[in-house]
Amino acid sequence: MIRPHPTTRRPVAMLRRVAVTAISLTLLAAGLTATPATAAPGGKAPATGSFIDSTPVPGGFASWSELLRVQQRMNNAAAQITNAAQRSANSGFAGIVADPTTRHLQVYWKGEPPANLVANARATVATKVLPAAYSQRELMAAADRLRASAGDKITTVGPRADGAGLLVGTQDGLLGATALAGVPVTVQTKVAAAPATRWDDTAPWWGGAAWRNATTGGGCSTGFGVFKNGNARILSAAHCGNLNNVATDPTGQSMGTVSTRNAGTDTLLLSAGSGGRVFNNSTDANGNVVSEFSNQVIGASASQVGNWVCTSGAYSGTRCSIQVKARNLCINVRDFGQVCGQVQAENTTGANAVGQGDSGGPVEIVNAANTLQVWATGTNTAIDDTFTSTTCTGYRPGGRVCAWRFYYEDIFSGMAGVGASGVVLG
Repeated sequence: MIRPHPTTRRPVAMLRRVAVTAISLTLLAAGLTATPATAAPGGKAPATGSFIDSTPVPGGFASWSELLRVQQRMNNAAAQITNAAQRSANSGFAGIVADPTTRHLQVYWKGEPPANLVANARATVATKVLPAAYSQRELMAAADRLRASAGDKITTVGPRADGAGLLVGTQDGLLGATALAGVPVTVQTKVAAAPATRWDDTAPWWGGAAWRNATTGGGCSTGFGVFKNGNARILSAAHCGNLNNVATDPTGQSMGTVSTRNAGTDTLLLSAGSGGRVFNNSTDANGNVVSEFSNQVIGASASQVGNWVCTSGAYSGTRCSIQVKARNLCINVRDFGQVCGQVQAENTTGANAVGQGDSGGPVEIVNAANTLQVWATGTNTAIDDTFTSTTCTGYRPGGRVCAWRFYYEDIFSGMAGVGASGVVLG
């Protein structure tokens, strides 16, 4: 995970570390200085801008809008299938891959899926139904068995989207994982998770801004605005603070206190009021910030395996070319513990996806119909700082640790963890 780091300590102490030898997923919180290392605009970003159009488009699409339209149709069909499967106690649903570069939705099912579900999906997007050895329910139960048996010897565990077995991450490998789980296991070795602003926002607070834990001296990023009990609150990462810790922006302006916290989903709420926008920025070819603006949040959307997403942390700024590789994971994080509801994603260019200081920041899906708008899809949790570290870019390119592989909490499980009922719309 990404953790705040005190201003009086060396940068190497920025990340929280899991207290087990086999795990090094790191929290993303980082330390704050009184001012950012590079110049950053203060206050509200005055204009909306496009942050994705300057990023190369994968898969032979003519534009990001074209790719995102396909992805959105895939995700709409995937949501219908997933919701129907969850309502059935005996569903053979195994998983979905919604990679628009393949031009078709891949639905994995043990046995025969309901014909109406398939027909409805095919009415929305090209769909292939493929056989699966195990259902998602069977694999989630197997994941629980493996976690109980292997404990902190594993870094991540969750069902494969194709239903073939479990995806298990370890730092050095895990012998006998298949026997412990009772199902086939695909082991990812050299996987490690560790705890991972904009710099002068004002109320109502937006996602992607910097906030400081005035109680501990650490710094993180704000996530999406969400509603709890009818009040607009600020979502961020639980490893950034404890209940009743005082929050400020880097200039010392009050952002309330940590009012709700759930370590199991690594989410918390700050008590100050929030708005329905997120900070974003455009970059040059070297990842340097060119201009900063804000974008409207139009809703929440789960991200599927194969999806393309962007992050917007206060330190690294906006980062795209990021693809989802796995979901429904439980991860072990150094010095923090187990977090479930996690999504694994990677920057396909090998450049940084997030880094220290970006903890709690937004993960967003760009709206296909209007690339100036975003869907809330997650909250930054952790980076693999041991095996996928790379050069940092953004507002503080130096003195931090960044990585091209990271983990974020699904927006729906993250909100459920703190009792939030929905995202604040712009």
